[in-house]
Amino acid sequence: MRTNPHVLEVNARNWIKRIQLLTGNNAITLANVPESYLLDFKARGFDGLWLMGVWKESLASREIARNDKGINNSIAQIKPDYKKEEILGSQYSISAYETDAFLGGDGALQKFRERLNDLGINLILDFAANHFAIDHPLTLTEPEIFVRSKGEPQDKSLFFQTKNGDWLAHGRDPYFPPWTDTVQINHFNPKARAYLTGELQRVSQMCDGLRCDMVMLMLNKVFKDTWGRYVQEETPREEFWPDAIEAVRREQPFFVFGAEVYWGLEWEVQELGFDFTYDKILYDRLLKSNAQDIQGHLNAEHLYQMRSIRFISNHDEEEPVTAFGPQKSMAAAVIISTIPGLRLFTARQLRGEKRRLPIQYFTGEFVEDKACEAFYKTLLEAVDHPCFHGGQWVLKNTKPINDTDESYRNILAWHWTQLTTCKTVVINYSDRPSRCILRVDKLPEGKNIFIKEELTKSHINLPLSEVKANGLTLEFKPFESKILSVDF
Repeated sequence: MRTNPHVLEVNARNWIKRIQLLTGNNAITLANVPESYLLDFKARGFDGLWLMGVWKESLASREIARNDKGINNSIAQIKPDYKKEEILGSQYSISAYETDAFLGGDGALQKFRERLNDLGINLILDFAANHFAIDHPLTLTEPEIFVRSKGEPQDKSLFFQTKNGDWLAHGRDPYFPPWTDTVQINHFNPKARAYLTGELQRVSQMCDGLRCDMVMLMLNKVFKDTWGRYVQEETPREEFWPDAIEAVRREQPFFVFGAEVYWGLEWEVQELGFDFTYDKILYDRLLKSNAQDIQGHLNAEHLYQMRSIRFISNHDEEEPVTAFGPQKSMAAAVIISTIPGLRLFTARQLRGEKRRLPIQYFTGEFVEDKACEAFYKTLLEAVDHPCFHGGQWVLKNTKPINDTDESYRNILAWHWTQLTTCKTVVINYSDRPSRCILRVDKLPEGKNIFIKEELTKSHINLPLSEVKANGLTLEFKPFESKILSVDF
């Protein structure tokens, strides 16, 4: 993948269902997706496709989901006439790392990957190393690799009893209730670690990269704080991930590892060998904070920036149009698309979907907002330029128009330079008109400076001497963004 790659998350089952509906062909699987869909990924400049939810569905998870009031209520608010048969098991309650039959099985996945790779696109899949589905076969044959209670537990909400009588723990984030369709792996158990490493090696042969689920839950200190009272093993001297990642990279040196991680543990997880980690801190600041706070975050160490996953949308978050509002979501999208790091988008984000669906809802019905689609088409075309991938990034400071106008503080700016091209990104991240002066470091020779604005396709033509002396004076509507392009 390129430096600062673009990755698209697609819900695998719903995407295939949609293609079946549009083509009238229920025999469509990953093996025979029409070429036009793959060419569209290429045309929009995606380096990777995160095909979310390809693994074999857990029947136990399906039953739990169909009887979950929260899931049913969420779906009913969007589609009151839904059918319970449209609810499937969670894609993160995995009963086997085998491609689900609806998608065509492992052979279909292999063909799909080959077709993507022929277009220069990497296939990224999920790996949930913290837990399995409660009906995973190992719960009956190898119960010792899971967290379990010696006898009947006091808090039965954390455990379930298998057919063999073992009380095994559900997977959980310690700040939230347990995921009742999952079973918690004992990460201090050597046999569990060996099994997970083997699975990781096997799954890595099926794709070009993995988005690893809730990675921080497997860190020794986090696992001990969460489950220490229930495990007999001593805390391992080493973390799980470095050796496991090395085992994969011995066979596939360029394999990409991405981590879902929170709680300020991003750098620590990067140090364990992950190429990229979620940047939830930036997401939260984009959602709730101002331009000054966002700029403060972007002053972090450059290597950390380049290894961060920038996003305003994924399957766990509310859709950007609703969470941010239409105008603000577009400004936020320009930000995450033009700073260093892996730039993550979702198919629902690009369509302008307004309501987040539970991942368990199986539907091929999509909503499309033409204005939102047009915006992302223009944005993706602009940021596909090599300057945003191979250029040098510099965060810029803006200056006030005069001594009394403080609106310049609402404006974020940075530029990318590569060879004879400079791309300057300037964003008013506020709900009021704002103005600033921006100094331009590199200028072409000649009498005038000719600047193209990429998002509106407009142009600025100014005397070069004026820009050298005074900088660029820029005015913005609320949440307006400009991508200024100069060749010199």
